[in-house]
Amino acid sequence: MLRQALLLAPLALLVAPLVTAQDKKTDDKKPFDDADFVMKAGSGGIHEVELGKLAASNAKNDAVKKFGQQMVTDHGKANEELKTAAKDAGLKVPDKMNEEHQKEFDKFKDLKGADFDKKYVEHMIKDHEEDVALFQRATKEAKHPSIKTFATKTLPVVQSHLEAVKKLSP
Repeated sequence: MLRQALLLAPLALLVAPLVTAQDKKTDDKKPFDDADFVMKAGSGGIHEVELGKLAASNAKNDAVKKFGQQMVTDHGKANEELKTAAKDAGLKVPDKMNEEHQKEFDKFKDLKGADFDKKYVEHMIKDHEEDVALFQRATKEAKHPSIKTFATKTLPVVQSHLEAVKKLSP
């Protein structure tokens, strides 16, 4: 029994990322839901602001610090605009990060200097690529006009963040 478990453990490690990737693909095929978008965008916005605050204090590179401050400013503004759009649509906005965003944030708490810079930039690229896809979908599929307008207005800002952070990548 123990021998079988030891033999199967490496297989589990190989399959786990595939299952996660498949879950993500399944998520893209689910019908678009305004409430789900608001929850993801709201949590993501809080995540960007809090990580931006960390970047402003923990980063070594001045350009990374400046980018972090830009995240605080831009996503802080977007978070307020999302609250207005969601209220108009009768939807609830989260007041804290979801579990996934919190786990990501916690990974950065103790990082400082060049190590922080490298991991933060990598994370921001991945995060903003996902955000661009989410917002693009919302611009096309959101049901409520306020949600669609918010996504359409915010998408170019998120795209500009992605372009800016890619320039910080070595």
